[in-house]
Amino acid sequence: SVFFSVPNFAWPQRSSGVRSRGEPAEAMSMTLQKRLAAEIKKCGRGRIWLDPNEANEISMANSRFNIRKLIKDGLIIRKAVKMHSRSRVRKNLEAKRKGRHTGIGKRRGTREARMPTKVLWMRRQRVLRRLLRKYRQQK
Repeated sequence: SVFFSVPNFAWPQRSSGVRSRGEPAEAMSMTLQKRLAAEIKKCGRGRIWLDPNEANEISMANSRFNIRKLIKDGLIIRKAVKMHSRSRVRKNLEAKRKGRHTGIGKRRGTREARMPTKVLWMRRQRVLRRLLRKYRQQK
């Protein structure tokens, strides 16, 4: 294999501990504390914030009682839910109402699937029948 001819090659090691999104790996393994805090606060592990300055104190906590105490002291916090804005979607829909973004490259369905000829026919017939009715009553 190619790898073994390279000097000082080592296979990458798996990192120990649960690493939550956007946070550096904790110095100590605090997976238990994170799991317990998530259960106590009724949220996922990703939303739990453990104070990195108080890592020693947090890692000593090994029971729900201790975790509750840390939560009360503010060393463990449940982060706010991330915002999922629809402003871009609204802006795009507004443009589509004006007729933008509807060129040939944006179309997925066939012409028939997008606007069936049957529907167009029915509309046309209804308009004509309405007109006929009106003309008959005018006589």
